[in-house]
Amino acid sequence: MLPGEYWVVEGERGMDFGQVVKRPGHTSSGREGLKKLIRKLSPDDLRQIEQNEADARETFRVCQEKIQEKALEMKLVRVEYSFDRSRLLFYFTADGRIDFRELVKELAGIFKTRIELRQIGVRDEARMMGGIGPCGRELCCRSFLSEFEPINIRMAKTQRLPLDPDKISGVCGRLFCCLRYEEGFYRSCRKVFPKEGTVVKTRQGEGKIVDFNCIRGTVTVETDDGRKFSVPREELSDTE
Repeated sequence: MLPGEYWVVEGERGMDFGQVVKRPGHTSSGREGLKKLIRKLSPDDLRQIEQNEADARETFRVCQEKIQEKALEMKLVRVEYSFDRSRLLFYFTADGRIDFRELVKELAGIFKTRIELRQIGVRDEARMMGGIGPCGRELCCRSFLSEFEPINIRMAKTQRLPLDPDKISGVCGRLFCCLRYEEGFYRSCRKVFPKEGTVVKTRQGEGKIVDFNCIRGTVTVETDDGRKFSVPREELSDTE
């Protein structure tokens, strides 16, 4: 078993498959939650996965038509066949609760397998679909975040970001996930920078701090005559 290989595993709801990211240690520590390995993916398994994905695309189209026919206020996001085709999973978003019992009956009659509809949130939708964030990188929720934590506007204030929702929201329409995991850095930064309003001496003159930049390690100083300039934090000295 090597990192990068794909294996058939015993999942919570039947057979599934996954990629090896690292080999478990020789001790029992950290083994909780690991799936039981069945076998390495074979060429037949790969063909089955490809067929499942192709069938899921057609199933998506059929389900979308049924949703429109029944005028259900829900957005279909993704359709997945389980590895062994024992069930079909339909992921959707909606503003409230949806009575989809009739839809499930019709889908079960068409596809002759167990049908599961799962309502997800907009953050889950972004993770599932993927994309590129305003920073130009792959979405954090898609690339490395394992769970969603609460995010609030106070974090944007701590990081001195504009409070315009359009500028601090991701493709999901919610506040940036990075506001949460970068907050610690900015809180630590604020502890080593002088407070705004502190009067300091610099090579360019004396003035008070009106702003600071944690990333660059600089502060903006304003003199009595209205001049503003940035200097490295290390070059500051307090006035007596």
